[in-house]
Amino acid sequence: MNFALAELSGIIGSFFWPFIRIGAMLMAAPIFSANYINTRFRLLLALVITMVVVPTINTPMPQVNAISAEGLLLIAQQILIGVCIGFMLQLLFNAFIIAGQIIAMQMGLGFASLVDPQNGQTVPVISQFYLIFVSLIFVSINGHLVLIQVLAESFITMPIGAGGLAIDSFRDVALLGSWMYAAAVLIALPAIGSLTMVNLAFGILSRAAPQISPFSIGFPMSIILGFVIMLVTLPLVGQHLIHLSEEMLQMTRQLVQSNG
Repeated sequence: MNFALAELSGIIGSFFWPFIRIGAMLMAAPIFSANYINTRFRLLLALVITMVVVPTINTPMPQVNAISAEGLLLIAQQILIGVCIGFMLQLLFNAFIIAGQIIAMQMGLGFASLVDPQNGQTVPVISQFYLIFVSLIFVSINGHLVLIQVLAESFITMPIGAGGLAIDSFRDVALLGSWMYAAAVLIALPAIGSLTMVNLAFGILSRAAPQISPFSIGFPMSIILGFVIMLVTLPLVGQHLIHLSEEMLQMTRQLVQSNG
C-alpha cells in the first residue's frame, strides 16, 4: 500500500488533534488525573478514547502542520478546551472536599489529616472519606462515561479549528468557584446546624454548672455526635452528588455548545 505524504499527514492529523483535547481533559478531570494513576496508562487511555471518538466526528480536521505557529496555537486551543472540561468537574469533587473540611472543623477533627492520593495534598480525614465515597458513587452511576460523552459531543458543537472558547467562557468557569462553595455549604448544612446546637447546649451547660468542664465532655460528645450526623445524612450526600453531577455536566455541555 502506497500512501502520499499528504494522505499520511491527514490520517495522523485526524487522530492527533482530538488526542490533544482528550489528553488535556484526562489530565484535569477527577479520578482520571489522580496521582495513583500511571502516566503511561493515562496516555494509553487517551489513545483508546481517541480511536473510539474519531470515527464519530463528521467535521473535517484542519490540515495544519503541528510544528508551525498555527499548529502550536491550535494545540494550545485544544489543551484549554480539554482542561476547562476536566476542571469544571474537578470543582464538583472539590465541593465535597470543602464540605468535609467544614464538618471536620465543626466536629473538632480539623487536626486529623491525611495525604489525599488523588491530589497529593493534605486534607482532613472527613474530606478524604467524602472524596472516596463520592468517587465510588460517581463511577457507579456512569458519570465518567457521561463525561466522555460530553467530550465527544464537543467535537461536533465546537469543531477543531473553529475558534475555541470565547473570553466570556473563561470568566464563566472562574465564576463557578462561587457555585463550588455554595454546594459545599449545602452539603455540610445539616452537620453545621446540628453541631452548632450541640456546642450551644454545652455552652449553656458550662454557664449553668461551672464545675462541669466543657472540654472533658463537650469535645468527645461533639466527635461522637458528628459521626452520628454523618451516618444519618450519608444518603443525602449521594443524592447531592447525583443532582450536582447532572447540574455540572449540563453546564459543561452548555460551555462547549455556546462556543460552537
